[in-house]
Amino acid sequence: MTQTRRRFLTGTGIALASGLAGCSGALGSGDGETATPDGDAYEVGHGDYRTTVSASAFPEKLYVYAVQSGWSNWPALMDGFEERYGVALNDDDRSSGEALTHMRSHAQNPDHSAYNGGYTYGIVAKNDDFLTGYKPKNWDRVPEKLKTDDGEMTATRRMTTAVTYRQDIYEERGLDEPETWEDLLHPDVTQDLALQTPTAAVGLATALSINNARGGSLDDVQPVIDYYEQIQEGGAEFTDNFLAQFSKGEYATFVRYDYSGLNLKYNNEDVAEEDVGVALLRGENGNAGAFNQPYGYGMIDGAPNPEACKLFMDYVLSKEGQRKFLDAYVRPIRAPELEMPDEFPDQSTYDETEFQVDYGEMVEKQEGVIDEIERSAGL
Repeated sequence: MTQTRRRFLTGTGIALASGLAGCSGALGSGDGETATPDGDAYEVGHGDYRTTVSASAFPEKLYVYAVQSGWSNWPALMDGFEERYGVALNDDDRSSGEALTHMRSHAQNPDHSAYNGGYTYGIVAKNDDFLTGYKPKNWDRVPEKLKTDDGEMTATRRMTTAVTYRQDIYEERGLDEPETWEDLLHPDVTQDLALQTPTAAVGLATALSINNARGGSLDDVQPVIDYYEQIQEGGAEFTDNFLAQFSKGEYATFVRYDYSGLNLKYNNEDVAEEDVGVALLRGENGNAGAFNQPYGYGMIDGAPNPEACKLFMDYVLSKEGQRKFLDAYVRPIRAPELEMPDEFPDQSTYDETEFQVDYGEMVEKQEGVIDEIERSAGL
């Protein structure tokens, strides 16, 4: 496929509902994966979790943590689900960490039907007994390491830490495309660099990327602490809201995921395509510097509207739902079954820069790692 995928998006990042030939063409009911009604009932689930849910039990609005505008192309999935099944999704502007905090404060009276967010944050929720088992249709297509045997957490997509920068501003300043995390320490980069704190999954992925690139580990986060102290001295800011400022040129660099930059480059008319660059970084000594972060979901134990929640979880893992992720360059968990767009960086670049961690160790140490980085770096 050689044609461009650039399409107009509104300022919130909502993709057009139409697909693209060869990459995300529309799937009708002939897909065989999305539920079709038998009267007012739908068959959902995988294996022992197969059951029938009744539309008469569906709410007008379904609440799922962190399903929100401007992130992971959720609006396209929200619209597609509502059009197909008549259930609207609440626009939940929350990070993975905020979702976990809210879940804990509402443990005796949950008001959301499912957790959605960073996979390891979901495992923490599972270990705290907030989740219950449900294996959505196509659960068997998810890699074994990215789902739990009891169906309490299932990965739906993966994203890789990347740097997005204004190529036009870099050229004006005489800066080359960044290749390593050391390149971001240049004063002309740190002066208007934006990134997020590790409380959010995307911010934690950034911290782990920098730490690994500089020789750290889950037992040694001093490398990223030192780095954060240095970039703050140079003017870098930790903030959740910077996309509009990036389009205006107020920030020349931000750190999120590969999808964030690619979606902005090809799916947004607020900034020219040729003015946006996306780079996966490595360490000075050949260390990998781009953490691959899985995201997923799990049903909340005792939560309202489990019938509609099961149908939504099935929809997200269907090829139709998975291709809507891909429309915004979010790498779906079923990517091997789909045709990937040419706009992604070469696979060789991912091979050279990308890394993962032991997710069991990550869950065990995650909260301590976040606390130490935020406290020591003054975030």
